[in-house]
Amino acid sequence: MPELFFQEQDQHVSVEAGVTILQAARDAGIIIESPCDGVGTCGKCQVQLKDAAPGSWKCEEAHYQLPAELQKQGYVLACHTKVYGDLTVVAPNTAKQNKTLKILSEGESFQYEIKPWFQKVYAAPKGKTFVLAGGKKVGEEDGDTVKQFYGLAIDIGTTTLVTALIDMNTGEEIDSLSALNPQSLHAQDVITRIHMASKPEGLALLYGAIRDEFNHTIQELCKRNHIESRYIYEVIYSGNTTMIHLACNVNPEPLGQFPYTAVIRGGNTVPADDLEISPYGDIYLPPIISAYVGPDITSGVLAAQLEKKKGTTLFIDIGTNGEMILAQDGKLAGTSTAAGPAFEGMNITCGMRAGNGALELYQIQPDGNPKTHVIGDVKASGICGSGLLDIIGELVRVGVIGKSGRLVKPDKGKYPDVLKAQMKEKDGKPVFYVAEEVYITQSDIRQVQLAKGAIRAGVEMLMSALGVEAEHVDCVEIAGSFGYHLRESSLIDQGMLPEAFRGKVKFVGNTSKSGAKAFLLNQEVRTYMENLVDEIKDVELSQDPKFQDVFVKALTF
Repeated sequence: MPELFFQEQDQHVSVEAGVTILQAARDAGIIIESPCDGVGTCGKCQVQLKDAAPGSWKCEEAHYQLPAELQKQGYVLACHTKVYGDLTVVAPNTAKQNKTLKILSEGESFQYEIKPWFQKVYAAPKGKTFVLAGGKKVGEEDGDTVKQFYGLAIDIGTTTLVTALIDMNTGEEIDSLSALNPQSLHAQDVITRIHMASKPEGLALLYGAIRDEFNHTIQELCKRNHIESRYIYEVIYSGNTTMIHLACNVNPEPLGQFPYTAVIRGGNTVPADDLEISPYGDIYLPPIISAYVGPDITSGVLAAQLEKKKGTTLFIDIGTNGEMILAQDGKLAGTSTAAGPAFEGMNITCGMRAGNGALELYQIQPDGNPKTHVIGDVKASGICGSGLLDIIGELVRVGVIGKSGRLVKPDKGKYPDVLKAQMKEKDGKPVFYVAEEVYITQSDIRQVQLAKGAIRAGVEMLMSALGVEAEHVDCVEIAGSFGYHLRESSLIDQGMLPEAFRGKVKFVGNTSKSGAKAFLLNQEVRTYMENLVDEIKDVELSQDPKFQDVFVKALTF
């Protein structure tokens, strides 16, 4: 049998001849980032083969083609390279890379009474502490453990995870930890993840990855704060509908097929058998609005108190699954659009997640010179989502990118000379350099066009469903960790949001987590939100014949 040596991980793996490097790595528990689930479209699973003997591997043709210079250096796509002999593989150590991710954990919230579903009561005569859930006894502990009473609020994003440890006696957030959602290393966007998890082995891989990350985070939070995990009694899962299915080890296949139905509806508790918490503990799932408007938005509606606001408020969680709610004097409607992974830096030539080396801010000053900021204050090695939207917005504003999305050649452009010098050719195609070795291509711009067009079309269709004109929207609330790092000008300059929204945009942070915290600490909001969700109008875009026309129109800058 051929043997692979993964150099960075210092691990030898014996494999069957003909297996791909990606599959061999997965079988060995080695993570090679493959956001497209190995179909060969993203190009992110690049690995380097060292001193490979002729005939020891074969690379099948993929949609994504590696640049010629990388191929000369021995780089291949792990997903399309089959093994036939011994190989030394240099694959990035993903565990090391993920520690620098920049993830927001705070979000807007409201005042509420501390009245959790779980309670603890000390019975002095018996020397026991009774653990209650919904007023019913579910267990008992020796001694007085009333003060040791904790819960977790977890925001399960498509790309990131944020876990907050809460004191359920006081409501205090003791600590929080952020991490990459390990599922994104195997399948980046929601649709790809549904497809992967529709197969038993795919669901097992995705569920196992997130379960292990949850337990690692729980142990780390407990260690940092000197508490025992057996005193954590309830966990709230807040994420989009697909993420909730995967976190509960439920096949999400019905979400990807018409009529797009959710197996899980939320508004209930499920056993927490696979989580390292109290043996009496459970998981609460907030109510689901629709197949593609999930508990993260339910939590957002709760945290922002949208149904209680006067006038018209548009609430948007910008990300791979662009979910949004329009609230008009207490009347709510919701929808979602498949924006894709471009906002996370995926499918972008120099794209990367928001870690050290990622260009996250790009502003062109009056003299034409760009003002930039790179996470970690180091040399730029790539572009994260917020930086990408900044770049596109600014280049559209000054005319480097035309309305159609084409890069305007220097001899035809009216933009500053300093920017014309950044327009160069690479592999015979025009590219625009935003840093010494970091650039955007015409294909990158197209990816952003598709993503921003989807968001804008969703906004237009949602407003149309309620008969609301853009000029009559009083406030636009941008939620989520990714959204918090955006700028109003970059969103409007490139046309993701209408010009009429200028001056009305507010960034409310991680309301998925802050809403989850409210679900944890006040059992009464659960019934309230379960009833409210039933009243939210679901605007299904895929069945509306007007959507395609609106989407095409929204592609222009």
